[in-house]
Amino acid sequence: MTTAASSDATTQQEVVARLERLPLSRWHVTVRLVIGVVTFFEAFDQLLIAFSMPEISREWGLSAAGVTTTLTVGSIGMLLGALGAGWMADRIGRVRVIALCVAVTALCSLGMALSTALVPFLILRFVQGLAIGGEVPTAASYISELSRAKGRGRFVLLYELVFPIGLAVGALASAWIIPHLGWRALFLIAAVPGVAAIVVQSKVPESPRWLAERGRTEQALRNVEHIEERVRRSTGQELPAPAPASSIPVSTQRTGMLRELFTGRYRRRTLVVWTIWFVGYLSNYGITSWLPTLYKNVYHLPIGTALWFSTSASVTGVVGCLIAALTIDKLGRRIVLGVGLGLTTVPLLVLAALGAATAPQLAVLSAIVALFNFAVNISLYLYTPELYPTRSRAFGCSMGGVLNRLGLITGPILVGALYAGGTDLSAVFFTIGGITLIGTVVTLLFAEETKGRTLEELSP
Repeated sequence: MTTAASSDATTQQEVVARLERLPLSRWHVTVRLVIGVVTFFEAFDQLLIAFSMPEISREWGLSAAGVTTTLTVGSIGMLLGALGAGWMADRIGRVRVIALCVAVTALCSLGMALSTALVPFLILRFVQGLAIGGEVPTAASYISELSRAKGRGRFVLLYELVFPIGLAVGALASAWIIPHLGWRALFLIAAVPGVAAIVVQSKVPESPRWLAERGRTEQALRNVEHIEERVRRSTGQELPAPAPASSIPVSTQRTGMLRELFTGRYRRRTLVVWTIWFVGYLSNYGITSWLPTLYKNVYHLPIGTALWFSTSASVTGVVGCLIAALTIDKLGRRIVLGVGLGLTTVPLLVLAALGAATAPQLAVLSAIVALFNFAVNISLYLYTPELYPTRSRAFGCSMGGVLNRLGLITGPILVGALYAGGTDLSAVFFTIGGITLIGTVVTLLFAEETKGRTLEELSP
């Protein structure tokens, strides 16, 4: 090992040792809130299109194909955004990418609210998708790198809880605002938090783990000192002594990022986590994106009632996420993910057997689906960063985001093709349930447990 490489490795060890000894404090909570506000509104924006769809379809006279295109064009942007932003975040930093994505999301929301035709609306939705797809996995990497091994599951998932809360608030807001003020008002509201980009860039320190791994040792140590001072002020106590730095496993290896995901220990991790991402989001978005339309077209509910029925899935999803956050450090990642997918499968197959005969039946069982499905999906934002080293963590998360977006795209298209304007929904729920069953088996048999270990132990 060269002298420079040895020095970089020593700095990485020191940075990790000092971060791992920090107790949870008001400073950590503040950073989670700042990044959380950003993620909250990204989730808010992501759901608006599903709840606005009945009114947008009516205003612009969309066919079934037009509805499917409008629902999925943002997801295509999210797929490409996740891929590009992960690459950028591992090169220019987590905080810069998050701030850029927030600003673009807000500007596109404003433009969509002012759109008078479908084509410019779709273009803006695609660009907004690029930003949303980039922000979410990058933020997950950043929050994971601030946390220590002990209690990392709860620390990260209580932050990630803002995403399903954003979905729930978006659903509740949509159910009231659309009938009273129209769909454009929602997109205007979603444009307001663009100021958060300024706050993120000025108030949130760059990840010391990332800085040290990139060889920016002086800035890494300055940021650690800054964080230590904020934690010391928050707790009013001196910090505990760090563990011996020499005991921290680090690596100065530099590998092509995509190739590394399929090398050695990472190959199995990548294949398993990609499967869970795809299955979890195909089942989630395939159903939730169509719920307002199904309630209106199949059960002939008024638009207001259809939207309120649709909110049940988002609300119970938040409960499922909270349960995951409070139990994942005790039960472990593999159990929460595998059992969660299994319990997602059961109500889907029950819906298939019953034929979703009534709107209340669909509302109750889809809410149970969301309870467990959301718990799985939020846990992936904890689990995926744990599987990859700092040098490629954001890229690994973003590739998980790519599979997430493939699921988001495939789900609505699959449901639309199976539904095809008919009223027999059994085939829809049987197909989605079969897919989640496959995901359950893969997870329980092949997922690696990561609880209680530092990021460096898991991926030196």
